[in-house]
Amino acid sequence: MSAYSGRGVHGQTVRLLGERVLAGEFAEGQTIDLVELSEELDLSLTALREAIKVLAAKGLVGSRQKKGTFVRPRGDWNLLDPDVVRWQVAAGAGDVFFRDLAELRDALEPAAALLAARRREDGDVAELRAALGEIADTVDGQAEDAVRADLRWHRALLAATHNELFTRTDVFFSAGLSERDRLVHEGDHDDPVPSHEAVTEAIAAGDPFAAEAAMRSLLTQARQDLLRVTEHDVPEDSLERPE
Repeated sequence: MSAYSGRGVHGQTVRLLGERVLAGEFAEGQTIDLVELSEELDLSLTALREAIKVLAAKGLVGSRQKKGTFVRPRGDWNLLDPDVVRWQVAAGAGDVFFRDLAELRDALEPAAALLAARRREDGDVAELRAALGEIADTVDGQAEDAVRADLRWHRALLAATHNELFTRTDVFFSAGLSERDRLVHEGDHDDPVPSHEAVTEAIAAGDPFAAEAAMRSLLTQARQDLLRVTEHDVPEDSLERPE
């Protein structure tokens, strides 16, 4: 799942409309008057329709005979799309999104670490350590490089479970984790290497419970890093281990 790469006026129009939908300026079910909107944005109808097509592909809008373009129900939106994730954050809905992401990670990643420690092969450990080295190299570098390194490590973790369904959960994490990592990298954050190293070495040692515990510690640090750069809290209980 890749981000939309449109540039120029077209790309700006897609972003603007996407953010307005995510912000609720166009309500669910509302018909969008394209003629009025084209005048407001000083765009041709042809250019506006091309932008609308991009939003339609992401499930944000649809069209119906005699009623024109309308905002689809939120349940139809592709909330895992990289652009939709960014538009949510830009529209001020990042607090809810990052809370949901934290809860999803808390439910899945400790279990993934446990399975990885039980099933890892030499190649899995090598990839985790290579990704860890990349994380270390990018701690003080460009945000995009740090994001890429972190995603590489998390994908290696999922792959080490040797469970195809766990591996496919990458689609849940990639877009949200990328946006979260960008925010954190630009602010004051703890060194990510020790927490990732603890998980990596527990997996390498074949210690499933140590790997699970280390992953929970990593998630707690991730939450604290995020809180430093956001104005909104993520509930404490979203990262607590259930009894």
